[in-house]
Formats: sequence, C-alpha cells, structure tokens
Amino acid sequence: MHYKELAGETVSYLGMGNMRLPTTGKDRFSSPIHRAKAQEIIDYAYAHGVNYYDTAYVYHNGESETFLGEALKKYPRESYFLATKFPGFILKPGQTPEGIFEEQLRRCQTEYFDFYLIHNLNEETENLYMDEAVGIVRYFEEQKKAGRIRHLGFSSHGKPETLERFASWRSWDFAQLQINYLDWTLQDAKRQYDILTERGIPVIVMEPVRGGRLASLTPELDEVLKQARPERSVASWAFRWLMGLDNVKLILSGMTELPQLADNVATFERYEPLTQEENTILMEVCDRFRKQFHVPCTACRYCCGDCPQELDIPRFMNAYNEVIIAEFPMILMEIRELAQAEQPSSCIACGACVAHCPQSIDIPGVMQKLSKAVAGAKGFAPPEEPGE
Repeated sequence: MHYKELAGETVSYLGMGNMRLPTTGKDRFSSPIHRAKAQEIIDYAYAHGVNYYDTAYVYHNGESETFLGEALKKYPRESYFLATKFPGFILKPGQTPEGIFEEQLRRCQTEYFDFYLIHNLNEETENLYMDEAVGIVRYFEEQKKAGRIRHLGFSSHGKPETLERFASWRSWDFAQLQINYLDWTLQDAKRQYDILTERGIPVIVMEPVRGGRLASLTPELDEVLKQARPERSVASWAFRWLMGLDNVKLILSGMTELPQLADNVATFERYEPLTQEENTILMEVCDRFRKQFHVPCTACRYCCGDCPQELDIPRFMNAYNEVIIAEFPMILMEIRELAQAEQPSSCIACGACVAHCPQSIDIPGVMQKLSKAVAGAKGFAPPEEPGE
C-alpha cells in the first residue's frame, strides 16, 4: 500500500468509503448491511494496509456508522483513522450539533474522530453552516480543542464560488471533493481543486470512479483501455489519473465486493500516475464517452428523501444513461415490470429532488425523457449537450 501525508498523519493513499457496503437486499441503500460480507471487506482492507475509514451519519440509513464501529473494534484504535460527517442538510427542529455528535461517538464506539467533516457544503447549506448564531462550525472547533476531533474539514458538492467563500471563511485541515477525469471539466472539478490548492488545503477525493460508472464505460471504450494496458482494469485508469494531482492526499473508494477491493488494492500498491501517452489515450476516451454520458448522477440519494411519489430516482438516472449508451437497453424491460406507481411516469415534476441534487440535474426533465423511452414512444432522443 502506498501512503501519503495528510494533515500531519500518514494515511493509506486508498481510503475505504462505507456508503456502498454489501446489503441483504437488492437495494443497497435501503436494505440492511450484510454484516458478514461487509466485515470480510473491512478485514481485507485492513490486512492490506488501508488505514482510513470514512462513513457518515446518513450512510445506509445510519447503519454505516454503527457497523463500522463494530467492524473496527477488533483492531487497536491507534492503528486506523476514522472519519465521519455532520449532516446539516437534514437537521430537524430540536436536533443540535452536540446531540448528533454524541450519537455518532456512541454509534462508532469511539472517544474521538480522527477526521471530522462538515457534510455536503452547497448552495442550500452554506448559510446554515456559516451562521455564527447557530454556531455549528464553532461547536466542532471546540470539540477539536477538546481532543474529540483531531482534524476538522468539510465535503463539498457546491459551485466553485460557494467553495471559495467557505474555504476562505475558516482555517481548514482538509477538504473532500468529487474529482475524476470526467468531472474535471464536466463539473468544473479543476477549478475547485485549484481553489483548495491555492489555499494550502489538502484534498481528499470522493467519487473517483463516479459511483462505479467509470469502472466500465462502454464495451468499445473499455477495449481501447484494455489494449493499451492489458494487465490493468478500467477502474485503475481513473485512480492513476488522480495520482497525477499532487494535492490529492487520499482517494476514497466505496467498495461493495471483494474483487473490487482486491483490484483497487493492487492499483495502490505503488505510486504510478499515468504516463503522458496513457493520459492522451484516456482523454480521447473521455471525450468520446462524454458525448454519450448525459446525467452526472453518483447515486448519493440526497434527492430521494422529499420525493412525494417515493420514486427510486438514482435508479432511473442510471437507467437513462444506459438508455443513452446501450444499443439494446435491457433495463427498460425491468422498468416496465414495475408497478405503475413506481415508474418514472409517476413523477409529478414538483422539483423537490432538484433542490437537494449536488449535481444540479434536471431530474423531472430526465424522468420525462425516460418515461418516453419506457413507453417506446417515437421521438425519444438524448439531450444534445452533456449535463442537461
């Protein structure tokens, strides 16, 4: 395992994300965590040098923190770094930073967090987090002084302007951004990376393979990469591209299955950024893929909580991309078998989902297009520009 320095700590370059653990049901977000399989993944990661474990209050409906506390209990506390996040975006009346923080400590069976993040900075949460009267950030700064938080940072899904204000507002130990070779230009990740780098704030990367989407592009594009490096997986190209960014100190990956973990561990055994020739190949592949990839959904599920129809929005965003890319999208058959109330045509275009989407996706518009595809209607066509 290759290691880097982050906020004065020696951390594994590959970090274990715990938002996509194996579950007992088909829906890996609402189904309970499959404890035995998940424990096997944690044990394998630990045995192969991964020492950074990231979770959050909302992951797996709150079960992620509880599971991770149990899973890591067998190991010496000083042998790994534990990170979690404060969910201001779901703060309810009566809930306080203190109450949630104390609950997180109990869930994780720990007396302190090595890395603690203000979760999901965006245009909706910025004012709440920066409100001195509410004092959310001030409370966690006090916990840092008390030794219950060792390093304080934040994660951001906001626009560059929002990130710039927040990064300049306080002194931060680190920050977490969504960066990958597709979003470098599509979601202006380059500008966000530069904002933090210019301020001397170390970067942790989330969504390096976009929720798995960059682990397999299309059969044709996958073959281009495999011909260039037959011994490498498609996913490894995304990780090795990130290795070329000096201020990236840790790369998180949410690994659901042992083969994924094993492949990633092999990639991070050594520090091997893409060569200039490989980078040229990957950028050509990315340009071709970008023309086909139109909905930048990472399946974070922030959109689902307020949906009055209780639709599985991420599933439909992924389905739309498959419809765009695949010649014969079998997923349309799966959707047609759903009850009418569960189909994308049940979307009432209320916009509640859009308000919570970190990617600012026009979800109602995509649902309408997907509904036409499901119905087999003539005139269905993808948007002309990516990210519509």
